Amino acid sequence: MHVITGFLGSGKSTLIRHLVAHKPADERWVVVINEFGQVGIDQAMFDEREDVVVKGLPGGCLCCQLAIVLQASLVNLLHRHRPDRLIIEPSGLGHPAGLLDLLRGEAFAAVLEVRDIITLLDPRRLDDPRARDHETFRDQLAMADGVALTMTDLASDRQCQAAQAYLADLWPAKRWVEAAPHGQLPVSRLLGDPGRGEAPSGDGLVGDADAPSRSVPRAVDHDRQAVMLETFVYREPAPGAPVREEGASLGYRSLGWRFHASEVFSLDELAQLLASLPATLRIKAVVRTDTGWKTYNRASGRVTLTAASWRRDSRLELIMESGAQGLPEAAPFESRLLACREPGDPSANSPQEGR
Repeated sequence: MHVITGFLGSGKSTLIRHLVAHKPADERWVVVINEFGQVGIDQAMFDEREDVVVKGLPGGCLCCQLAIVLQASLVNLLHRHRPDRLIIEPSGLGHPAGLLDLLRGEAFAAVLEVRDIITLLDPRRLDDPRARDHETFRDQLAMADGVALTMTDLASDRQCQAAQAYLADLWPAKRWVEAAPHGQLPVSRLLGDPGRGEAPSGDGLVGDADAPSRSVPRAVDHDRQAVMLETFVYREPAPGAPVREEGASLGYRSLGWRFHASEVFSLDELAQLLASLPATLRIKAVVRTDTGWKTYNRASGRVTLTAASWRRDSRLELIMESGAQGLPEAAPFESRLLACREPGDPSANSPQEGR
């Protein structure tokens, strides 16, 4: 079991997708993604495949608010899929201590072998006093066993050297620090590299045919099951009537929408609308456009646009610090989003207020 954490916009999902793309063919993986926002976009960025199961837990923090939900979800996932390897990505605003207490607790002691806690660091973040002084930012790095330096292709040599010096002063000392431009961390960091003296300490992951038998805990009380079902009931959006989700906690606010899969957006018009928003706004989206399904990701002012295999619905989310200016008013901005739909879209002629 691996925890891969890091502050908002550090590239966690990109790095995990790279690891998945290079996973051993004979291993089954389960990836649990906890997003701060309510819509659940990161899970939609993964391609469907038989040997990788991706579970999204949006709308809270695994390290505190969703701890009970996580335990129930893990029990169900382990029973159903019997993975060899489990990767958990907490929210970028989550403190990992509570999560580790749960994973190392009695319920999973005989089931999960907790490996390195990996924290991602964009070296440019250290130039921002708000990040350096943020308790969660500091604690994520302090608790890390290893640190992956992301966005190094965008950072200067000075910023990369400053990050190395910052990490060298942390206690306890990090086992390793490695550059991971474009999220390209070698999968050997999970598997263990005997050539570096980093072979995994022990064997017997869940699902290993040669491992001693381990029993997944079955006791999940009805209250926990009820919480899990009530929290993550999916509401299907109707054409012209997107489902709107808003949330606020941990000093940040989120505003997001889900649109019906039949609705087609003009990529140019949507991109222009999103570009008009303040650069400090974190934006994530998976959208059906006139050029196909696309993933849109803006972090630290940088925009990436890639093809998406997701087809269930279109999703868009905006995240910003509470009290900061720039998060648009929900209803007027929703109307502007609906106006970006293609004229030939039959739902574009009868927009309704979001639900």
